[in-house]
Amino acid sequence: MAVKKRPISPRQKMINLMYIVLMAMLALNVSSDVLKGFTLMSESLKRTTEKAGEENKNIYDDFQRESGSNAKMQENFAHAREVKKQADELYNLISNLRIDIAKEADGADGDPDNLDDKETLSAAEAVMLGPTSQKGKQLREKIEQFRNTVNNYISDPRQKVIVNAILSTDVPKNTEAVGQNWEEYMFEQMPAIAAVTMLSKLQSDVRKAENSALRDLRSNANVQDIRVNDVRAYMLPNKTVFQPGEEFVSSVIMAAIDTTSTPEVYVNGQRVDSHYRFRVSNEPGNYTINGYALMPNIFGDMIRREFTQHYTVLPPMVAQKPNDNTTKNPVTNISPHNAPELGAATLAADLMQVLYAGIDNPLSISVSGVSPEHINLTMTGGSLTNKGGGKYSARPNAVGQNCEFTVTGTYKGQQMEFGRFSFRVRKLPDPTAYISHGADRFKGGAVSKGEAIGFSALSAAIDDGLLDIQFKVTGFDISSVTEAGVTTRVSSSGSGFTDAQRNIFRSLERGQGCEIRNVRCIGPDNVPRVLKQRMGIVIR
Repeated sequence: MAVKKRPISPRQKMINLMYIVLMAMLALNVSSDVLKGFTLMSESLKRTTEKAGEENKNIYDDFQRESGSNAKMQENFAHAREVKKQADELYNLISNLRIDIAKEADGADGDPDNLDDKETLSAAEAVMLGPTSQKGKQLREKIEQFRNTVNNYISDPRQKVIVNAILSTDVPKNTEAVGQNWEEYMFEQMPAIAAVTMLSKLQSDVRKAENSALRDLRSNANVQDIRVNDVRAYMLPNKTVFQPGEEFVSSVIMAAIDTTSTPEVYVNGQRVDSHYRFRVSNEPGNYTINGYALMPNIFGDMIRREFTQHYTVLPPMVAQKPNDNTTKNPVTNISPHNAPELGAATLAADLMQVLYAGIDNPLSISVSGVSPEHINLTMTGGSLTNKGGGKYSARPNAVGQNCEFTVTGTYKGQQMEFGRFSFRVRKLPDPTAYISHGADRFKGGAVSKGEAIGFSALSAAIDDGLLDIQFKVTGFDISSVTEAGVTTRVSSSGSGFTDAQRNIFRSLERGQGCEIRNVRCIGPDNVPRVLKQRMGIVIR
């Protein structure tokens, strides 16, 4: 038999609905114990921040007191003031944001240290994620700027890791944070009390990072805090390989050392043993080693000192060709057996053992034991110019044809042959197009519209660190694609930007870009080229 349902009165329906709403409110309500915990945490952070601020002030006072007679302290004091300026700006910005959230939650009299509406979820979102003010984005950018500044003055890699962690603006890689930026991840659906407490912690982190930079700057300006137990003399030559007749220049210093403690040594960013060793390159040339050493002072702070060392790699010795027809050639072959005080001749192409056709290639020649004015160099396959002092300029005739060099000279009144050398001849590589932008060479990227419109001319050069050779630009194209998919291309018959090309820059909006392509140029070898390079320009 079917059960007949009893009708529900309007009053009972209302009671049931209110019960459902009540259950939902209880589910969303944050525990009062949790909210109280946030308040206690905020008070603790406030005390910690105040103590860190007092310690930082003491360090500033040390700088003020000692910078009068210490040049290094004066330099580091200027850096410390820059750190303090950015730290105070970020700290005050956070203080204002805490007040804004409190006022959004409790009204005009809202106090971030005494919130009434602690659990509201809308206050932090309204302040930090507002589409017009973008205060959350502003905070993130200020944190990143301050973090980069602080890292410039911290030498201890371990301390840098700590600072990067406490001032991180990275978003965790989990499913809940997908598609969110830092400010959304931190403040979306965040109770007001949790938001102001998190900002209090951030203020504490700012003072800690400030302290790390200040301690490092102070320690690196006050070397008397290092304990030493021995003093030694060292000779530091400007270079370690010389040509005959060159001047030897060296500094002689007294160094105080601690034989009981070994410093941490870093070369090219990698930690190495204090007795550093490596195999030099097979390529001849002058090289430089850069690095730094870390040593703790009596307070445990790391003191950083940078160093530079230069060295030279000579070209490999080339076996000379025997001359069997001595009656027809007055030049005498020598060897270590008949002239042991002479070294082998070395001929170094300053452009890395390769000659380039169509340009003057610098060469350096030396023979150990023979002064440069008694050395002669001859060349086949091109022309040679003597610059004096063992320096020559060689211009090959053609690509693919080797150039042969013979080194002769006078030793004890007798003409001798010191060596023969062969060099390959190559075509000059393609240059790279660029736009002179202040002191820099702009090779593509983001610029403002005003900067793009102000571009005057396109240049091209080989500037790979070995060569620096300018090319003449004879023309180039600028192309852009409209939102409708229409491609616009405007050509220039010289190196200068035309009015029509500048109009392309004027038509671009933020985030849109254009491309410079088909750069036509000609180099000192008189070989016309069309560069494959494409230079992208985006308006920021």
